[in-house]
Amino acid sequence: MKNIATMGTLDGNVEDEKRAVEMFQAREEEIEKKKVQVREKLEFQLDRVEEKTRRLARLWEELEALKDPMKKELATVRKKVDRANHELKSLGKSCHKKEKEYQEAMEALRNKKQEKNKLTTTLVELVNESEKARLKKLQELSNIIDPSG
Repeated sequence: MKNIATMGTLDGNVEDEKRAVEMFQAREEEIEKKKVQVREKLEFQLDRVEEKTRRLARLWEELEALKDPMKKELATVRKKVDRANHELKSLGKSCHKKEKEYQEAMEALRNKKQEKNKLTTTLVELVNESEKARLKKLQELSNIIDPSG
């Protein structure tokens, strides 16, 4: 009768499982690093936009106070703010996409773990049934050989 603890090595996939888990963890770390990078870029861009917004507000006030023909400079600042907003939107989409990929990878991992657990349970049941059948057959053969026993 084999020990159930050694049954995990019967199929030789322990190393494959370890490699798969390590690869998944590496991808998960890479996704997390990219997520942090995107967040940092996003925060930087947000600070930039806020600063440009304040600058634009000051320019607007000066323009209103002077009624000077500074429309060209104001338009330039507005274009910069629009560009910064566009970059923020793009970074936000990228961040959302990375989060979605992470969630999908986690779901795939959970599914594989469930599948492995079911297969392990099935394997244990089959081994137990096989052992019972062999023991029963051995008992029958023993009774045939020595009916008084």
